[in-house]
Amino acid sequence: MFAEFIQEQVLLFVALAIVIVMLSYSYLGDRLAGFKSVNTDAATRLFNDDAFLLDVRAPAEFKEGCIGNAVNINAPDVGAKLNLLPKDKEKPVLVYCLSGARSARAAGILVKNGYKDVSNLTGGITAWKNASLPVTTAKSKKNRKKS
Repeated sequence: MFAEFIQEQVLLFVALAIVIVMLSYSYLGDRLAGFKSVNTDAATRLFNDDAFLLDVRAPAEFKEGCIGNAVNINAPDVGAKLNLLPKDKEKPVLVYCLSGARSARAAGILVKNGYKDVSNLTGGITAWKNASLPVTTAKSKKNRKKS
């Protein structure tokens, strides 16, 4: 009886299998990649614990505001500009972009290059702003230097 149901509903079971695989990948994918996905609460703790902040958005996006004293390296250039990252590969690194997709790829590159404590901000700077957390703009950076 169950076998007949499966035969009659093949597409339904194929769709179910695809959903299960996708859910499994979303849960295990980051762990297999070697970095952590963190929410804004965990990102705030990393920020307060003096983690290295890496913003992988395009320079024009970066000028609109960033988290703290983040270093900006455009996502496609991360592999070529590893010299701008901490020499100590044990130092925590928080990577973010606009939504979390580009930064996930960049976090994977950092892990492949030996960085041990890499975190990706889920939802990117958009989630950070939605949580009403502070963003530093180019103007406020200039004001801070004058002080």
